[in-house]
Amino acid sequence: MTVPIIRLEAVSRHYQDGERTVRALDGVDLTVPPGETLALTGRSGSGKSTLLHLIGGLDWPSSGTVTVAGQALQSLSDGALTALRLRTIGFVFQFFHLIPTLTVLENLTLPAELAGLGGAEARRRAHRLAEAVEMSAHLGKYPERLSGGEQQRVAIARALLLEPPLLVADEPTGNLDSETAARVLDLLFGLARARGTTLLLATHSDEAARHAARRIVLHDGRIAEDRKTTIDDAVGGRR
Repeated sequence: MTVPIIRLEAVSRHYQDGERTVRALDGVDLTVPPGETLALTGRSGSGKSTLLHLIGGLDWPSSGTVTVAGQALQSLSDGALTALRLRTIGFVFQFFHLIPTLTVLENLTLPAELAGLGGAEARRRAHRLAEAVEMSAHLGKYPERLSGGEQQRVAIARALLLEPPLLVADEPTGNLDSETAARVLDLLFGLARARGTTLLLATHSDEAARHAARRIVLHDGRIAEDRKTTIDDAVGGRR
C-alpha cells in the first residue's frame, strides 16, 4: 500500500481573538497520495493558509494529527522538524522571499548549503533548474533587477533544488498579472508532474485551480467539497 505524502486526522486550529474563539480549521480529515496535484480553494478566511501552514510545520493544530511523509509533525523535535521542512517540503509563496543581497545563483544554492550539499552539486542543480525555468541568462543578477514573474520562477527553482517530494504553494500568482500568472502556473505544474512531486496549491483563482488534478473547497474551516478535476475544468484552465 502506498504511504500518503500527507494525512490529516481530525485536525482543528482554534485561536482567540479577544473574547471570540476563531475556528480557522474544524475537524479536517485529508489524505493526499504521492504525486498528486491538489488545489485548495475557498473565500478569504476559509482556512486555506492555515491548512498549508500546518502541513508545512509552520504552525501547530489545536487538536488532531498532521503526518507528512510518514512522520507525525507534533512528535518531531525542533531539529528533526527543521530537517524535514528542508529536505521534504519546498515552499513557494505569494511574496517571493528572495534575499536581495544574493544573486539568483546564490539564492538558488542557499537551501543546498543549509542542507550540507556540496558546492559543486548545488551549482549543478542550480544551473539545471535555472535552465528549466528559463533563467539561465540571469544567474548573476540580483532580485531587484528581475520582474515579478522572473522572481517567482527563481523561487520555484529554489523550492525544487533539494528535490523535495512535496511542494507547497500559497497564492504563488497573487502578485502577478494574468499573462505572467498563466506562464508561471504552466511552469509550476509542468515541473511538478515531470518530477512526480506532490503539489499543494492554495489559490483564490479558478484558473489556477483548474490546473490541478483534484480540488478541495474549504468553507468556515471545513472541507465543503473534494473532487477530481474534470476534463472540462482542465481545458478551461489552459485556454
